[in-house]
Amino acid sequence: MQSIYSKAEEIRNEHCGAAICIVIETSGSTPRKTGAKMIVYYGGAIYGSIGGGSVEKEVTLKAVEIIKTGKPAKCSFSLEKDLGMHCGGGMEVYIEPINPSQKLFIFGAGHIGKAVAKLAKELDFNITLFDPRENIFNEKEFESYTCINKDYFKAIEETLFDENTYCVIVTPKHSFDEDILEKIAKKSHAYLGMIGSKTKVDLLKKRFEKEKILTAGELEKIDMPIGIKFAAETPQEIAISIVAKLIDVRNNINRN
Repeated sequence: MQSIYSKAEEIRNEHCGAAICIVIETSGSTPRKTGAKMIVYYGGAIYGSIGGGSVEKEVTLKAVEIIKTGKPAKCSFSLEKDLGMHCGGGMEVYIEPINPSQKLFIFGAGHIGKAVAKLAKELDFNITLFDPRENIFNEKEFESYTCINKDYFKAIEETLFDENTYCVIVTPKHSFDEDILEKIAKKSHAYLGMIGSKTKVDLLKKRFEKEKILTAGELEKIDMPIGIKFAAETPQEIAISIVAKLIDVRNNINRN
């Protein structure tokens, strides 16, 4: 049987709703002792066991509630008083949602895109790079990422975006940047940012509003010019600015 922890990591990468439940304290007679673990999926299915019977059913129901809130909790169960189990002991169970790793989609695998990927990989982002240029992914460093070497717009249509998706647009052409932004702005995402000068961004906003591509409110939610503002010049410095913004957005989401 696969270990609970490797199963949890698999669930994180698959972006499934689930929680890990760990018995942290017991008293009296209980079906399992401290350290027993199981995983509960959003739909109520389980992997592993903390003892079966009424207590396991009750923990499963509680875990589903906790998955919905996204907040861990320590829960106490009196096996005889609350659950009618004859063993008569008590259990404390720590229940923690298995939060999915955030997907980072980087459009453009040039100097800035590569630098962003390198930094973000160390910060638990699951990285996919998109770039249609021939031989762009030949370097060995790209083996650490998912690389999509096809037309940006075909790739976008074939890719699943969700509320854990972070999108960074740093292609070598302004026209690509704007067209990609138009394609993905209305898709589900946690963050969307596009590189560009203030002048370029101002012109884009005016055109998008005039042509009714996006509303002023939708445009304000897009991080452009991208990143935390400081005097960044080199691709590596710009990447630090971008990744700092990703961290800021992710941590603020986790606090809410």
